[in-house]
Amino acid sequence: MLRRKILIAFIILLMMSTIKAEASSTPEEVSACLECHSKKGIIKKFENGEAIDVFIDIGKLKSSVHSSFTCSDCHTGFSMEDHPSGKFRSKKEYKLKSALICRKCHPEKQLMSKDIHANLIVREREGRAPVCTDCHGSHAVSPISGGRVFSNEREYCMSCHAHNIEMLFKSGERIVLKIDSGVLKESVHSRLSCSDCHFGFSRSQHPKRNFRNEREFRIANSEVCRRCHFDKYTKALESIHYTMLSQGNLNAPVCIDCHGSHSIGRAGLEKVWSSKRCRRCHENIYNVYAKSIHGNALINESNQDVPVCTDCHRAHDIEDPRTFDYKEKVPEICGNCHSNKQIMSKYGLSTDVINNYLQDFHGITLSFYRKEKNMAVRPDKGIAVCTDCHGIHDITKTSGPSSNVLKKNLVKSCMKCHPDATENFPDAWLSHYEPTLKKAPLVFLVKLFYRIFIPFMMIGLILQILLHIWRYAVNR
Repeated sequence: MLRRKILIAFIILLMMSTIKAEASSTPEEVSACLECHSKKGIIKKFENGEAIDVFIDIGKLKSSVHSSFTCSDCHTGFSMEDHPSGKFRSKKEYKLKSALICRKCHPEKQLMSKDIHANLIVREREGRAPVCTDCHGSHAVSPISGGRVFSNEREYCMSCHAHNIEMLFKSGERIVLKIDSGVLKESVHSRLSCSDCHFGFSRSQHPKRNFRNEREFRIANSEVCRRCHFDKYTKALESIHYTMLSQGNLNAPVCIDCHGSHSIGRAGLEKVWSSKRCRRCHENIYNVYAKSIHGNALINESNQDVPVCTDCHRAHDIEDPRTFDYKEKVPEICGNCHSNKQIMSKYGLSTDVINNYLQDFHGITLSFYRKEKNMAVRPDKGIAVCTDCHGIHDITKTSGPSSNVLKKNLVKSCMKCHPDATENFPDAWLSHYEPTLKKAPLVFLVKLFYRIFIPFMMIGLILQILLHIWRYAVNR
């Protein structure tokens, strides 16, 4: 019993002496290492030609959570007497092996229990994820909780998301969660904090979310937009896109498909950018539009006066363009630009085209059906509107080399309702312009004749009636 007590006392004394020796050696060892590593310009090269700077900032080291450690606590195998030269094939291999040092105090089981690290550790072994030092630093490690770690929330999030972090889905798909800070600063949401959109995530919480595939992930994320843009969200619920989505078509576009996620721009300021968003799903239609008079002016001349997809189809409450309800709105849609004197004056175009259309047979008939509440009386074939004659996305000039092509298309369009139409049938079309001596001179002269002749006849008729009344009164 006495021997046992003596043995225990001896062990305690030995441990105390060891701790005291280590404590006394700490500043000496650190000072010895910093004699070289506090100087800039010391480079370590790897077999593939890569290199890293092994300079250590003394100020950052002292403020680190590891400031009480000695150098050899992490850099095992190194001491004041021994400084081996480790060989590594690449910088990547060096970083992976250095990260294993962290496991001494932070065991893998402990890290795997935290959602934020669970997937990273698996991918770290495969070389497809950042290692410990990429996010936490090496010699300037800051505390994760307590104290002011980062200047703002975004800086905290970017400490990981500035790297090629991947997200794995059950389908086997992967996406990179790396965010370009430069692009984020140019976004219209640049003043928002990360948690404003990614609610549930913070410096202390980073829940693991499971999705079957990337598409399901994008659809779920688009629901975030309604928190701030509820007016746009409710309009989108009435669109053809949401109808398709609710019917099970997961490829139907959602908010982030059109606006992006972190690189959100101002859609109203750049029309080319807006039209190219639609191109992602409507490639064939975009190619046709690009060759039209509108698309050519937009893409090749950067003309901001011409209409793009959202001008005709709207941005959020997009209707099905195949319905009669949409077709009857076409003259109004075209009139948004073609009745604008400021825009039309630049190109020498008339602003009376819509009024002239509404005054002819087709326009009057369309107006009648628009007022008719009884859906049963609406025509099966519909009424000719702007797009029936001018085209939808392939709109061309009404004069010049393309006019012959337009005339041939017009005959085909007219024959849909007028099967007996001949090649000269569209010649009666006056391009919605008022007749002048230059445009349709014969029609202009006939109209001028009637404008003079009809008032003359009316005045003569009224005068004759008055004379008859006067004569009847005198003879009586």
